[in-house]
Amino acid sequence: MRFVIITGISGAGKSLAMKHMEDMGFFCVDNLPPALMSKFIEICVRGESQFSKIALVMDIRGGSMLDDLLPCLKVLKKEGIHYEILFLDASDDTLIKRYKETRRIHPLSANGMLIEGIQEERRRLCSIRNKADNIIDTSNLSSKTLKNKINAMFVNEGEEDRIITNIVSFGFKYGVPAECDLVFDVRFIPNPYYIDELKNLSGKDEKVQEFVFNINTTRIFVEKIVDMLEFLLPNYKKEGKLQVIIGIGCTGGRHRSVAISEKIYDILKSKKERVLIDHRDIYKDNRYRG
Repeated sequence: MRFVIITGISGAGKSLAMKHMEDMGFFCVDNLPPALMSKFIEICVRGESQFSKIALVMDIRGGSMLDDLLPCLKVLKKEGIHYEILFLDASDDTLIKRYKETRRIHPLSANGMLIEGIQEERRRLCSIRNKADNIIDTSNLSSKTLKNKINAMFVNEGEEDRIITNIVSFGFKYGVPAECDLVFDVRFIPNPYYIDELKNLSGKDEKVQEFVFNINTTRIFVEKIVDMLEFLLPNYKKEGKLQVIIGIGCTGGRHRSVAISEKIYDILKSKKERVLIDHRDIYKDNRYRG
């Protein structure tokens, strides 16, 4: 049986994640009190239930009952029941925008400011977030991209023993992604931005890729990164880590970091690794959107 606990910040997309997992064959229960979790799992494991994949959504809506989650997880561990925690997160600005668009009230801000409710929720969920096996930041994700991420994490039954590698390209001018486990700075490579015919393209365009990889230093760098990952990934997995997030950064997150991330993604894919890719800042300047 595969057992997943979906939790995270209100407004980050837990309901959408649950719908995607239902489509993948998970039996999902929303807002189950943690104190009932052990009994529920017992019914599913030892009863007549035919459910092989179960997902439970537990979050701040449960009020003080959410405080029971960590103690209940310890009980499950003692009983030999394996579980995974999927934590959905998003930036404060994104959450505020979503709440304003839907005109919903944050569970912890009924009598105060929205940002205060979000910050209090982050404080109360900090311990759970630290125990999460997978964290998805939905700030810049479409529904389709979120679905693809969840599929990569949970739908490939034959690949469940493989760690997920999530490659994130970004621009240092916009900040380093907080969720990264490893960060690599590729600003030592000549910048296509200063080439007139490449300036308005991105690292996904063939001309930019040719420019970046015609430089011997780039090819050597990618070889060393892939070699290091081939060593690190099985060792991360051995220690129980299910996902590793790798940040590849250049100045603006549009040319060098994107091209190199795409190359590493293709190489890992060819090696049958479970790999995802995000280009966080590729369209930060709307003039380049296309």
